[in-house]
Amino acid sequence: MAIPLAEQLRPKTLKEFIGQEELVGKDGILRKVIESGNIPSMILWGPPGVGKTTLAHIIAEQHGLTFYTLNAVSAGVKDVRKVIESASQYAGNAILFIDEIHRFSKSQQDSLLSAVEKGVITLIGATTENPSFEVISPLLSRCQVYVLKSLEKRHLEILAEKAVGLLSEQNRIPIEIAETEALLRISGGDARKLYNALELFVQQEKRNNQQLTISDENISRTIQKNIVLYDKQGEMHYDIVSAFIKSLRGSDPNAAVYWLARMVETGEDPKFIARRMLILASEDIGNANPNALLLANTCFDAVSKTGWPESRIILSQTAIYLASSPKSNAAYMAINKAQSLVKKTGNLPVPLHLRNAPTDLMKEMGYGKSYQYAHDYEGNFVDLEFLPEKISGSTLFEPGNNPREQEMRKSLKNKWKNKYRY
Repeated sequence: MAIPLAEQLRPKTLKEFIGQEELVGKDGILRKVIESGNIPSMILWGPPGVGKTTLAHIIAEQHGLTFYTLNAVSAGVKDVRKVIESASQYAGNAILFIDEIHRFSKSQQDSLLSAVEKGVITLIGATTENPSFEVISPLLSRCQVYVLKSLEKRHLEILAEKAVGLLSEQNRIPIEIAETEALLRISGGDARKLYNALELFVQQEKRNNQQLTISDENISRTIQKNIVLYDKQGEMHYDIVSAFIKSLRGSDPNAAVYWLARMVETGEDPKFIARRMLILASEDIGNANPNALLLANTCFDAVSKTGWPESRIILSQTAIYLASSPKSNAAYMAINKAQSLVKKTGNLPVPLHLRNAPTDLMKEMGYGKSYQYAHDYEGNFVDLEFLPEKISGSTLFEPGNNPREQEMRKSLKNKWKNKYRY
């Protein structure tokens, strides 16, 4: 059986590793940990195809550690115990890599605790999901969490050149890269998808000693023609999730339920779907319909209790409600603006009248002086400055064009007059 291109091109050292400079670059925090030799148990959190598995292999190889690997989709408690028993003979010099650790149940994660705590194994878990939600607290507290990002265009172009060089050599045909836009779009920041697309293109298009040209038209045609083959390892998973979310955001309940059904039919984790809707309820609906967040949260709780197949009904009800709700990204934009302002202006001092004054000295220094208690005034409002002087009047929340938020705009304008330009 032929070795997949992605496996053939897997980096063996940090020097060969492409991307994640903040973690494994010259001054990267994870690089320093790896080079120190004192390897803690860790969770690598990031999208697919960005180097989580590769980093685990590099760590084991660099320090000569025995390497065990399990996939959480197919492994059970019995498999975990078998690995721990085998690893115990290596006196703490063994790594257990668990791919998709977010799919491990609580009992499966519990089975790791003692071995991790005693140092029998060094656990490296890979996940595409937020470990705060998917990894039990006792295990999470014993691990360092490192966040990996999608690969950028410059990274993918380097990887494409390497892949083309190897494919050209193996197939004994010249291969030219003329355009990369379609290739990078299909890859979506995922090195594995990049390699699979190139490998498929060469397999389908190669002719005897004829040069192959990688162009937007050629790549798009080949991938579209062989979409089922291309997706044989679930490569379209995130594309379908993206279509589902965009259908909800675009207020199309019919499309939303269709993409939901696609995920249901492939056995997608119902909590994964519910969590995506929970995020969307705040990011894309927000205060245009505050009940959307409540329903999405209830949906997440409900599917956590029911599972398949009943939870498909709950997911459908929620998807239809969210798709049919008025939309606003005002809350999402407000926190983005606020964070940008904080980064730009730094740690501005809290105005004295807003500071807490638990001691007499603080009171003498003016802490809390001139603060006016809103409930002492008509309408429970008093015109007071609540921002640092340097950014006074900065408008971060812009109400959306929907009945609820327009009512908010009217109320804020009545209170603040022209201060925030409402």
